[in-house]
Amino acid sequence: MATSRDQLGTLEAEGSSGHRGSSGVEVVLSSDPATPAPLCPHGPTLLFVKVNQGKEETRRFYACSACRDRKDCNFFQWEDEKLSGARLAAREAHNRSCQPPLSQSQCVERYLKFIELPLSQRKFCQSCQQLLLPDDEEKHHEHPVVGDVSITQLKRPSKLLYPLENKKTNAQYLFADRSCLFLVDLLSNLGFRRVLCVGTPRLHELIRLNESGGKKSNIRSLLLDIDFRYSQFYMEDSFCHYNMFNHHFFDGKAALEVCRTFLQEDKGEGVVMVADPPFGGLVEPLAVTFKKLIAMWKEGHSQDNSQKELPIFWIFPYFFESRICQFFPSFCMLDYQVDYDNHALYKHGKTGRKQSPVRIFTNIPPNKIILPIEEGYRFCPLCQRYVSLENQHCEHCNSCTSKDGRKWNHCFLCKKCVKP
Repeated sequence: MATSRDQLGTLEAEGSSGHRGSSGVEVVLSSDPATPAPLCPHGPTLLFVKVNQGKEETRRFYACSACRDRKDCNFFQWEDEKLSGARLAAREAHNRSCQPPLSQSQCVERYLKFIELPLSQRKFCQSCQQLLLPDDEEKHHEHPVVGDVSITQLKRPSKLLYPLENKKTNAQYLFADRSCLFLVDLLSNLGFRRVLCVGTPRLHELIRLNESGGKKSNIRSLLLDIDFRYSQFYMEDSFCHYNMFNHHFFDGKAALEVCRTFLQEDKGEGVVMVADPPFGGLVEPLAVTFKKLIAMWKEGHSQDNSQKELPIFWIFPYFFESRICQFFPSFCMLDYQVDYDNHALYKHGKTGRKQSPVRIFTNIPPNKIILPIEEGYRFCPLCQRYVSLENQHCEHCNSCTSKDGRKWNHCFLCKKCVKP
């Protein structure tokens, strides 16, 4: 999931500063379960505080965890605000009205009926982004409809569905096949058998295609994603409607148990998490969510393995490195540039500042990760890891220091390498 170029300057300043700037809005990470956050249509809200010239204002407020743009979710409540019973009831009614029209189990039931239909009767409404059963056709007769939907198309729903393009909530830019194939091969070579795909629908598809196609990969995957449209295409054990900014499972305990079972299978061995959040999202709540998933994974471990870490690939812009490492000190950033199919700028092969800023942060030792030489990566024997060709080893820093794919220069006044 990516964002637009006009936001990159803001995001880069935000990410490299180590905090959200001297003025703006900061999230307050509450550790008090006795005061649960109020709910919006996207689950529990987050507590925020306005910051002006580095000073917090006294009054804090709740807002949507997933939507930073109030046009998408206008929830707002002061922390100390008392609501009447009528307002609470109206809010609950509004939240219910915003939920998907069908539950996950109802979607599964429809899908099983759909695949039994003859090819000529399998149709998909492009306006409503919905698989149609024969009884539905009358309601959609004026809408553009795709006919003869094949089983192959059903296995690649990300190519059938229109990408959601809210850059701060969904920002649904999808991995290019180059990056997707690299990730699948890497996960297989590292010996993983299960992949928890958090906001990575295309990776989930490719893993399942390899599994059903009888290829050498025997990896299984579970997709957690805020886009409920994917529930039309997967069984309950393959997809959970999920908000990664507040660890909210929209289908409740049943979906949470699906995730727990997946993580704890084989006593937690052989599983890895791959997450691709929207770049406009806040690092802090994402880190809290990922730590909750880690805790869920650890529940299935014995005390002897309590020091082990859940292997993670967090895909995010390079300029958030310091923020991510504040929460996960064992993470390092790989030089591999992730690119996206439906993004005009994030393409492999571009140079200078036009290169994709998207990188992989991981707690897997970088000397275990081989990057493709044919795509412009080389092995640095001094750093014992693969780096981009332009990333030259600095004898003063004793490291390959470039972050953005360009050659960096050592500044003796700053005592570190800097951008050209």
